[in-house]
Amino acid sequence: MPPSTEPVLTVDSALTRYSAQVRSAVAELLPCAGEFGPGNELPPDSEELRRYFSASELAFADLGTYQGRRIRLLDLMRNPRTRTTKTFASLSIVARAVEYIRRTGERVMLLSPSSGNKATALRDAVLRAHESGLATPEQLSITVVVPAASRDKLWSSPLSENEPLRARNPVAVYDGAERADVKPLARALVDQYAGDLRERCGVNLWYTLDINNYKAADIVRAYAERDFLPPADGRLHVHAVSSAYGLLGHDLGARQLAAAGHGEPSAHYFLVQHLDTPDMVLSLHFGSHSRANLPAYRYDERTGLHHQDSDPRFPATAFHPEENLDPTFYTRTPPTSAEINPIIAARGGGGIVVSLPECLERYPRLRAMLAPAEVVLPADPRELREWSLVMAMTGLLNAIDRGLVAEDDILVHGSGSYHQGDFTPLAAGRLTPVADVEELAEAAVFAAEGKTR
Repeated sequence: MPPSTEPVLTVDSALTRYSAQVRSAVAELLPCAGEFGPGNELPPDSEELRRYFSASELAFADLGTYQGRRIRLLDLMRNPRTRTTKTFASLSIVARAVEYIRRTGERVMLLSPSSGNKATALRDAVLRAHESGLATPEQLSITVVVPAASRDKLWSSPLSENEPLRARNPVAVYDGAERADVKPLARALVDQYAGDLRERCGVNLWYTLDINNYKAADIVRAYAERDFLPPADGRLHVHAVSSAYGLLGHDLGARQLAAAGHGEPSAHYFLVQHLDTPDMVLSLHFGSHSRANLPAYRYDERTGLHHQDSDPRFPATAFHPEENLDPTFYTRTPPTSAEINPIIAARGGGGIVVSLPECLERYPRLRAMLAPAEVVLPADPRELREWSLVMAMTGLLNAIDRGLVAEDDILVHGSGSYHQGDFTPLAAGRLTPVADVEELAEAAVFAAEGKTR
């Protein structure tokens, strides 16, 4: 299974290259009902905007063949300050806030719950807006709230190390019973305190966690595929997912292309998840998110592992039937299942769940496959801090071996991969612990006033 010797094909600044298409997708977004939204415009083209969007580089690489299947990588992890695909949507989200500030002169504070990667990418986009001269730190800021389990995934940056910037851009950490509780917590801040923040501090609080905000930027995946890969009817797109925002963005781009006369969407989508949150795969194959449909695992005293052999779509071995491979994937019962399930049912694809033992077993092979694609996996997998790409690749190879993949042309969406050598973790002293919405509101007020707690 030697990888191809073809060079990596790099696409510079995808958000600039496909600016017209992204602007069109953003323009069609529905307004925020009953709460602040910055509108659906990006700033006019300028040298500052082009410099800002330069972080939206992507690449294609040939990974060779496996069991006769041609596998390529869509590398969406080229921003060295995030190493995740969340860069694309974050840049477009922050650009909309910038345009509102330019148009009105009013201040904007973004708000997002996150398991780690959205927070890092949005914070980087805010910092890039400052660096590019699109907005000042007084005009544009961000508050994020993350579960305590994601602390090790948070990247340090000038937003945390520069004292004035740290004061305006807090990282709130919530140690609740469920990691996904950061979402209702952030939502409560908007519902209960957004008006007070505007009246008291003159700051508009924008809750950015809307799938359409992400889909509008992820359309560049479909356009780049059209421009840089050979045409293929029914290409299989593989993605490690929590809510499948990226694949739904690709589908939106494919539908835009169809409306422009470039043929009907034909992509097959394949979802990869882990045992802690296998909800999308369960919904896809059983019509329900219920964990009751998981196969029964039995503990093997000889191996110390849990085993099952009744359903090939779930791990054959696991350290535990509910193991948490990566806290990035924390969404339970995602509403996006209702959107992607019919697409897969109509066109093709599927889903699989992977375990940590399966990823570790594949790991040396994956290092060799990905190295020519300029993706560096550390020799010691314990140094890996983002498992999305390893999960996607493991799920694909497992699915091929188990007869779950019929397609010969496969594109893996590389949505995230970084290790401890890629970043400096955000120090504990730079975090703001919060226990409830009142404490989160206090943090937001302090940030709006440029004060540390």
